[in-house]
Amino acid sequence: MTVDATRHRGGLSVPSGGDTLATATRKTMAAASSVSASASHAQYLSRLIDFKQMDVQSALDQMKTLLSTRPHVVYKTSYYRKQTKNHWARDDPAFAALEFIFITISCIAYSISFRVPITEGIAFFLYSVLFNWLGLGFIIATAGREMANRHLTDTKSNSHVRQSVEWLYAFDIHCNAFFPVFVLLYGLQFFLLPLVLGKSLVSLIVSNTLYAGAFSWYWYITHLGYRALPFLSQTEVFLFPIAAIALVYVLNLVGYFFGMGWNASRIMAHIYFD
Repeated sequence: MTVDATRHRGGLSVPSGGDTLATATRKTMAAASSVSASASHAQYLSRLIDFKQMDVQSALDQMKTLLSTRPHVVYKTSYYRKQTKNHWARDDPAFAALEFIFITISCIAYSISFRVPITEGIAFFLYSVLFNWLGLGFIIATAGREMANRHLTDTKSNSHVRQSVEWLYAFDIHCNAFFPVFVLLYGLQFFLLPLVLGKSLVSLIVSNTLYAGAFSWYWYITHLGYRALPFLSQTEVFLFPIAAIALVYVLNLVGYFFGMGWNASRIMAHIYFD
């Protein structure tokens, strides 16, 4: 059967070079997306040094939403941003900037509460920002982005141009997921210090529940962030750490009755302030 006959089979006429045109279109749109992402990164950094350009109220509203029963609503703005600006990530660093400010304030409060020297307080602040927030955020965002782009991209779908997860969007997901962790472990835990630093079973349960809830919430928000991208599938893998957290929680609770239980708050206090 000749090529012309194949193209006209069934009464349908397919223009020659259609595959080439489709490929060229995909490449053009991918290049445009890459340029848009680069411009977004530049705009993000430029606005980071100018607080007046940040939409603080919008960031605060998103933080409230993350603590509500509908945290997935936060990621709807990413979809609108993709439609209007051709990138998923925030171009406004207000959310990250506020998170940094909140962490700074909480570090000062903890340092005063534990009456540590200024040098130890500074060390605690640097550890909290550079390791707990930025360092782990960089690692988790990079690993999550690579896994999503390599293994979770829905290659069978014809409804979407070939896309990939932007690194800045993956870091946005981390910032979103970190906020509930901050509220529970930097905020609520501070007011419960007299209780969670005790040696009783109640102290252990309250402390470990705070940590288990915070880390589980982190991975749930992370899952929602990747699930919001229409070109990804099987994003449930980001929920798997929650099963491990629950297992450790139960084993630790049972271990308490055999003298092997540990209190997460006491361990963290020992690491940071002893």
